[in-house]
Amino acid sequence: MNFTAIDVETANPDLASICQIGIVTFKDGAIADHWQSLVNPEGYFDDLNVSIHGIDERAVRRAPKFSEVCEVVARHLQTNVVASHSAFDRVAIVRVHEKYRLKQPNWRWLDTTRVVRRVWPEFAQQG
Repeated sequence: MNFTAIDVETANPDLASICQIGIVTFKDGAIADHWQSLVNPEGYFDDLNVSIHGIDERAVRRAPKFSEVCEVVARHLQTNVVASHSAFDRVAIVRVHEKYRLKQPNWRWLDTTRVVRRVWPEFAQQG
């Protein structure tokens, strides 16, 4: 199966505060493409979020806003199933599109958390 995985980091509890995006495309079981960018969320950085990912205001000072990278993100994600670990990344993408009044993407999402919980009984409730 070919798919593209996405992972986002946020600056604070607001899921629209994306401060980094990473994308990896898999074809025939191998990495075919990858892209990542810091993103200026135009907002504050919460200490808890910074402690998780290490990204702060200084790191994104010269980074593009999401509205400046959204077309690149769309090009990477428009032709495949988009895999994310939990709904976090999907919801963050929806919220950041709302924040900048961008057209919502119509991607096919696969929540890997749900897959793991269905396949491995020991993770059915958590993990």
